[in-house]
Amino acid sequence: MRVNITVNGRPYEADDVWEGESLLYVLRERMGLPGSKNACEQGECGSCTVRLDGVPVCACLVAAGQAEGREVVTVEGLADHARQRSAHAAEAAGAVCPGEPEEGHPGAPGTTRPAEPEVGRPVGPEAARPGKPEAVRPVEPETGRAGEPDAARRAGPDAGHSVEPEAVRPRPPAPSRPEPSRPGQVAPLAPVQQAFIDAGAVQCGFCTPGLLVAADELLERTPDPSDADIREALSGNLCRCTGYEKILDAVRLAAARTGKAV
Repeated sequence: MRVNITVNGRPYEADDVWEGESLLYVLRERMGLPGSKNACEQGECGSCTVRLDGVPVCACLVAAGQAEGREVVTVEGLADHARQRSAHAAEAAGAVCPGEPEEGHPGAPGTTRPAEPEVGRPVGPEAARPGKPEAVRPVEPETGRAGEPDAARRAGPDAGHSVEPEAVRPRPPAPSRPEPSRPGQVAPLAPVQQAFIDAGAVQCGFCTPGLLVAADELLERTPDPSDADIREALSGNLCRCTGYEKILDAVRLAAARTGKAV
């Protein structure tokens, strides 16, 4: 059978899937996403934890056909998911995320006419701030658009006044909205991932992907969890290395860093 799944924001299609094939097998072997680990295959260890339509599940216990038309987030997509979540929270609160353009700045949400660029100010991809979920599109003067001759672009804020040729740089194609990270692509870490590193909560790493997915879901649902909340959320994830205390420290650290923004 054919299975269509949206995984980490990207549509996937798998053909010739056996009816008894698990979601875990499809993710690892067919889609090239080995982050979710294959251990007990009985739903006991939690190393294969993913989010299915937002809910943490053991991928080894979910038949691939059950995921048809649904959305899956694996450990590979946590960074993208965290950035989107922060952007949505800021938009809902009417705030500007750190690193986001302020109102009236080119690329700011709701800005219909970008501010005019200053003479000599870099334009193009270098004008966009790195590390943002959405790159800022270069500012275009009213009298010149991308693709027009340089002479037409030189009419800037002071139309009618001459502009030094060296102050005007050709605009390369404007950067488009970035797509979700592809498998194997290095992306900035999610807050919970960075917290696990900083707290020393990663040892052999086999259980870590499932712990990260479960912890991230907890922080999304309960931004300021108690120790009891953390223990309950991670109770289905087994670890043989850390003794759990550093894992608890990592979740506490992630909660303290992100607070209500998670």
